[in-house]
Amino acid sequence: MFIQTEPTPNPATLKFLPGRPVMEKGTANFTDAEKARRSPLATALFGLDGISGVFLDSDFITVTKSDDKNWEIMKPHILSAIMDHFQSGKPAVEEPEAEAASPVEKGDEDTIGSRIKELIETRIRPAATQDGGDVTYHSFKDGVVYLEFQGSAFGLLTGIENMLRNYVPEVEAVKDHRDALPKPGLETPEGKAIWAVLEEQINPSVASHGGHISLVDVQGDTAYIRLEGGCQGCGMADVTLKQGVATAIQRVAPDITNVLDVTDHAGGNNPYYQPGKGGISPV
Repeated sequence: MFIQTEPTPNPATLKFLPGRPVMEKGTANFTDAEKARRSPLATALFGLDGISGVFLDSDFITVTKSDDKNWEIMKPHILSAIMDHFQSGKPAVEEPEAEAASPVEKGDEDTIGSRIKELIETRIRPAATQDGGDVTYHSFKDGVVYLEFQGSAFGLLTGIENMLRNYVPEVEAVKDHRDALPKPGLETPEGKAIWAVLEEQINPSVASHGGHISLVDVQGDTAYIRLEGGCQGCGMADVTLKQGVATAIQRVAPDITNVLDVTDHAGGNNPYYQPGKGGISPV
């Protein structure tokens, strides 16, 4: 058995191609060993030291490592775990249909939703999976398409929006489906003040670099922001937060003592903060 590896836009994520089917249907994304219990393959990978994420697709596996680990040391162990899994004859996921079901709204699909889903399946998902991620349709409401992004796929948001608006005139915007969740923190005085400083002072500046910074939510003394476009994956993101954004936010909302970057956020009990992904305190 020969397993190929490919880099992804995220240096902490590597793509493994075993040369044979991985998932019979859909995809599966696991962010910790507890969520991976029904996947023999993901469970084996999480048994290795330093694994923080496993994504399974029809013919490849992407593995995300901790920032302090080295691929050259980890790759032989990952390759061995993948090979052992396929030799065991076990399925990648014991109940693939449960994981693969797309979170589409219940009820009859309207014509617009069907057109959007077709574009996602035929043109968008192939590009997303090529980069080691995935995109699934969630809902369409009031001109906004809500999608679920996995792995590195969030970096494709701008391109996805441009494509859907070109082929489906009714589409006005594309957002992560979690943006549709109620966020009362955005309606607080702190939330409104932070939104204003981002839109009026910070975003006009970062727009010159093709970037944008969105306010995701405000909870207690913490503001959650997301870096988009040219800001996403920028090596200077942490410096930008510490020296500019966090300071500007604290200036208009002194009660905010933490500004967390959720650009690479994952699902779970807290949909915003993933430990080790850019959380900072203004200085």
